[in-house]
Amino acid sequence: MAGASGFLGTRLVDRLTADGHQVTRLVRRPPRVPDERQWNPSAAQLDPQVVADADAVVNLAGAGVGDKRWNDDYRKLIRTSRVDSTTTLAITIAGLPAGDRPAALLNSSAVGWYGNTGDRTVEEDAPAGEGFLADVCRVWEAATRPAEDAGVRVVRLRTGLPLHRDGGLLKPQLLPFRLGVGGKLGSGRQWLPWISMPDWLDAVGFLLAREDVAGPVNVVGPAPVTNAEFTRELARQLHRPAIMPIPALALKVALGGFAQEALTSTRVLPAVLGKAGFTWSHPDLPSALRAALDG
Repeated sequence: MAGASGFLGTRLVDRLTADGHQVTRLVRRPPRVPDERQWNPSAAQLDPQVVADADAVVNLAGAGVGDKRWNDDYRKLIRTSRVDSTTTLAITIAGLPAGDRPAALLNSSAVGWYGNTGDRTVEEDAPAGEGFLADVCRVWEAATRPAEDAGVRVVRLRTGLPLHRDGGLLKPQLLPFRLGVGGKLGSGRQWLPWISMPDWLDAVGFLLAREDVAGPVNVVGPAPVTNAEFTRELARQLHRPAIMPIPALALKVALGGFAQEALTSTRVLPAVLGKAGFTWSHPDLPSALRAALDG
C-alpha cells in the first residue's frame, strides 16, 4: 500500500490487518519496521520484487487537497504527488513477468473528475469535467494505463468525502459548529458526495475481492445532499444553531484556489457499487454523521 500513513490509509491498514491480510507499506524514508519498504516515486524508484509478492496493490498516495492554502507550488505538489506515485507503480507492475504481477491495482482518484455538475447527477460513465481537480484526476487515472494494458485489473477509486471526526470534511467544521458559529459554505446549493468511513473501508474491501469489477468506481454514499442540507443535519446532531453562512468571498480569501473547489457542486451516484451488490451500512447522511461523530 502506498499512502498508508494518511487519513484513509491508516484506517485501511488497520481494517485489512484485522481481516487477516498482510500489508506491506511503501514509505519514502528508510524502513523502521519489518512491514515497510522504501521507494522514491518522484524518481520512479521501486524494487519490482516488492509488488511481485503482492496479491493486490492499493495506492492512496497524494498531498492533501484541503491541508494547505493553494498557491502555484502546492498545486504542482497535488498533481505530481499523485501522478508520480501512480506512474511508478503502474510501470513497475507492467514490467513484471505475467505470472508475477499482482492481480489488481486499486488506485485512488476522486469525484473531482466530474468538475462542477450543478444539479445534474453523474455516474461513472460521465466524461471528465473542467477545472484544476478535474485535470488532475484525468492525468492521475491515465497514469494507471500501463498496468491495465498489461492485463492487471485496475479499479479507479473516485472517492467522495469520507466522514470522520478526525479528518477530511468533518474535522475542521466541528469546532465552529460546536461554538455555534458554523454555517453553510457560500450559497449552500452545491452538492456534496459524502460517504461514511465504515462504508468507505467496506467498499475498498469489497472491490479488492470482486474480480469482476474494474475501471472507475464512485466510492460515495447513495444519497448525496447539498451543503445546506449537510449543514442543517450536522447542526442538528450537535444540538447547535447553524446561522453563520460563510460568504464565497471570505472562502476565497481564506483558502485561495481551493475555495472554488469547496464551492463546486458534484452530484455523484455510485452506480457501479450498486450494480455489483454492495450494501451500505450508512445509506443516509444522518446515520453516516452519527457514525462519524461516535468515532
